[in-house]
Amino acid sequence: MKVMKFGGTSVGSVASILSLKKIVEAEAGRGPVIVVVSALDGITDKLLGMARMAMQGNEQWREEYDMVAERHHQMIDTIIADNGKRKDLLQRVDALLEQLQSICNGVFLVHDLSKKTEDAIVSYGERLSSNIVASLVEGGQRMNSRDFIRTEKKQGKNVLDEALTTKLVREAFSPLCCNSVAAKGTVAVVPGFIARDRDSHETTNLGRGGSDYTAAIIAAALDAEILEIWTDVDGFMTADPKVIQSAYTINELSYVEAMELCNFGAKVVYPPTIYPVCIKHIPIRVKNTFNPTHPGTLIKDKIDDDLKPIKGISSIKGTTLITVTGLSMVGVIGVNRRIFTTLANQGISVFMVSQASSENSTSIGVRDEDADAAVKVLNEEFAKEIATGAMFPMQAESGLATIAIVGENMKHTPGIAGKLFGTLGRSGISVIACAQGASETNISFVVESRFLRKSLNVLHDSFFLSEYKVLNLFICGTGTVGGMLLEQLRTQQQVLMQNKRLKLNVVGISDVDNFVLDREGIDLNNYETALRAGEPANTERMRDEIVKMNIFNSVFVDCTASRQIAALYQTFLEHNISVVAANKIAASSDYASYQKLRQTARDRGVWFRYETNVGAGLPIIGTINDLCNSGDKILKIEAILSGTLNFIFNEIAADVPFSETVRRAKEQRYSEPDPRIDLSGTDVIRKLVILTREAGYKVEQEDVEKHLFVPDSYFEGSLEDFWKRLPELDADFEARRKVLEKEGKRWRFVATMENGKTNVALKEVPSSHPFYSLEGSNNIVLLTTERYKEYPMLIQGYGAGAAVTAAGVFANIMSIANI
Repeated sequence: MKVMKFGGTSVGSVASILSLKKIVEAEAGRGPVIVVVSALDGITDKLLGMARMAMQGNEQWREEYDMVAERHHQMIDTIIADNGKRKDLLQRVDALLEQLQSICNGVFLVHDLSKKTEDAIVSYGERLSSNIVASLVEGGQRMNSRDFIRTEKKQGKNVLDEALTTKLVREAFSPLCCNSVAAKGTVAVVPGFIARDRDSHETTNLGRGGSDYTAAIIAAALDAEILEIWTDVDGFMTADPKVIQSAYTINELSYVEAMELCNFGAKVVYPPTIYPVCIKHIPIRVKNTFNPTHPGTLIKDKIDDDLKPIKGISSIKGTTLITVTGLSMVGVIGVNRRIFTTLANQGISVFMVSQASSENSTSIGVRDEDADAAVKVLNEEFAKEIATGAMFPMQAESGLATIAIVGENMKHTPGIAGKLFGTLGRSGISVIACAQGASETNISFVVESRFLRKSLNVLHDSFFLSEYKVLNLFICGTGTVGGMLLEQLRTQQQVLMQNKRLKLNVVGISDVDNFVLDREGIDLNNYETALRAGEPANTERMRDEIVKMNIFNSVFVDCTASRQIAALYQTFLEHNISVVAANKIAASSDYASYQKLRQTARDRGVWFRYETNVGAGLPIIGTINDLCNSGDKILKIEAILSGTLNFIFNEIAADVPFSETVRRAKEQRYSEPDPRIDLSGTDVIRKLVILTREAGYKVEQEDVEKHLFVPDSYFEGSLEDFWKRLPELDADFEARRKVLEKEGKRWRFVATMENGKTNVALKEVPSSHPFYSLEGSNNIVLLTTERYKEYPMLIQGYGAGAAVTAAGVFANIMSIANI
C-alpha cells in the first residue's frame, strides 16, 4: 500500500495534472494506491479572499467566484477528452460551485462570516480538485475524507481525534487493503485538508498544510509501505536555492532532521506530517511532479553511512526578539512558566528561547506579526514587577532573522559551534542570540536581517554543504595587469571548478570609465560589454555599492596605481572584504596607515595581500614573512627592484648612449610613460620601504637615503623639456662607463636595508657579485638573516611584466581561497 500526496502546484496546471496522471497510473499497475490532493494552486487563498469580500459587502466577491469557476471549467475542458466523462464531471463540479456561490451570497447578505462558514467555504477547493483527479486518473474512485477524518474542539481549535480517525480510516479502506490483488489498478482519490467535527458533524479542516497531514494520517492508520509527498521541488535542499545557487538536494534525512528543517522555514513538508508516520516507522519520500525521475529526499528512522555533521541550513525571516529581564528573575521559580503560559493563551508561538545562566534574562523569538501582542500581554502579566522596578518593561528588537543549522551527527562532531561562530565572526556578522538543545541536533541563532543572505552563504560554504567553495572577486583595473588577470581567471575558472571544487566568481569589474556589479557573477567572455553598459566610474559610489552588496567570501583586487583606490582599502577591510593589491601606494604609505590596515585585517579575520608590490610574481614578501614568523631575523636586504633601471644599465654601451637606453625602455614599455618616475628612484624607494616593514622595522619613505644618478633639475619642467635635455648626460655616462668596463664592473641601482637603515644608490658591482650578471628587466634580492648569514638567500627572476604580475595577484587570490 502506497499513499501519495500531490500539492497545489501538482494539480494547478494542465501540464502538472497530466504528469500526476502518468505517475499515479504507473504506480497503480503495481498495486493499490491512495492519492491525497490539495486544491488547485492558489484556490484556497482565493476562497478565503472571496469569503471576506462577501462579509464586507464587497460585490467583487462575485468576480472572484467567476474566476474560480472558470479556472475549474477550463481545466476540465482541457484534460478530460471523453465527452460522457466530461459531462458527468461538469455536473458534479457545477453542483459544488452552486453550493459555494449560495454560501457566499448568504455571507454577503448578512455581513457575517463565522468560523464554521469559513471552514465550509475553503473546503470546496479540495472537494473540486479531488473530483477532477478522480475522473482523470484511470481507475480513480473518489472518497470523502469527511467520512473518516474527524476532529474535536480543544481550546477553541480543531484538533485531530486520533483514535476515532484511525478506526474510521481502516474501515473505509478495508476493501482496498484486504484484497490487494483485486484492488490492483484501483486509485482511491481523497481530498486533503478537510475533516468533520466528531460531535457536530460540521465541516472542519486540519489547518494550513493539512493535505500533507491527511496523507500522513491515512498512511499511519493503514501501515502503508511509504508516504510520498509530490511537490514542485526535487526534495529537501541543503539551503534555499533562491539564496544559495550551490544548494543541492539532500538524499536522506532522519525524521528529527526533517522536523527541525521544517520548523525553521523549509516549506517542503508540513511539520505535523512527520509525527504520525514517524511513530509507525513509515518512510517519507519527497518528489517532484515536474521531474519525476529525480530520486528526491527519503526521510526515515536512521541514515546509514551518514558522515556529514550538518545536513541543511534553514531560516525564518521577520523575527522579533523579545527580552524579559530583571533582577527579580534570578532563582525565582515559575517566571518562565508565566512567560510561556501568557503567550500560549494568546495563541502566540515561540520558536526560539535563549536564557542567560544567571537567570536574569530570557530572550524569546516570535514572528514580527506577533511581536506587538506579545509585548503587550507580557507587560500586563508582569505589571506589578515592572511597577516596583523588580523587572524591566519588555524589550523588543525587530528587523532580525533566525537561522538554524541542522544535523544529527553534530553530537558526534566536536567544534561545530566554534566553527559556526568563528565563520560568522570572520564575515563580520554578529550573533544577537543563540540556542542549542542537549540533543545537539539544531543550533539556532539570530542575526540582523541584512546579514541573512551573507550568513546562509558563508555557512553553506564553510560546512562543505556546497558542491564547491565560492570566492567572490571585485576586480578594479582592466589595464595591462588587470586585463591579463581577467584573462587568466577566465581560462582557469572551469579547471578550478573541476579539480579544486573552487568557484572564482567575479562579481564586480571597474576601469577608468565605468564599473559593473553583479551578485550572480559576470561572464568573463563578455565582460567588456557588461562594463560598457555599467555605471560611470565614481570611486565613492563604487565603494558604497560594494559594501551594500554585503557579499560573503569577498575579495577586492586592485590592479591600478591609483591613490584614490588605495584609500578604499580601510573601508573594505572594516566590512570584512579581503584586499589583494598590485598597487604599492597603501603598503608604502605612512607607517601608521600601513599598520592600521594590517591590524584591521587581523581583527576582522580577513586578508590584506600585496605580494606583487615587490618583484611582480616573485615570492619575496611571502618568503620574508615565513622567515620572520618562524623566528628568524632579517639583518640585511640587498636588492635590484627596478626592472626598468636594470634594463637601462644592461643596454648602455659604447654605441648606445644613456639617453637612448631611456628612450628604448619607454618604447619597449619597461618604463612608465614618464620615465622620470623610474629615474627618480621613487618606485624603488616604495618597494624598499615595503620590504623593510615586512622584515619588522619601522620606516617611512622619507627615511630612505637617496643617491640618485640624474640631477634634480632634470625632474623639473615638462616631459618635452626632459627629453631635450637628457642627451646632455650622455658624455659623462660614457666616460664613466669606459672606466667601469676596464675594471670589469657594471652599474646596478641597488636598494639596501641593514639593521633598519635604508638607502638607494647607483653602485658599481664586480663580476664576482651576484648582481653583475642580472639580465634584462629581472629583479634579484639577497636576504641575510641570523640563519642565512654566511650564504644569504637569493631570490631572482622576472620582476616586471603584465603576465607575471597578474600571476602573482592570482596566486594571492588562491592563497585566500585555500585558507
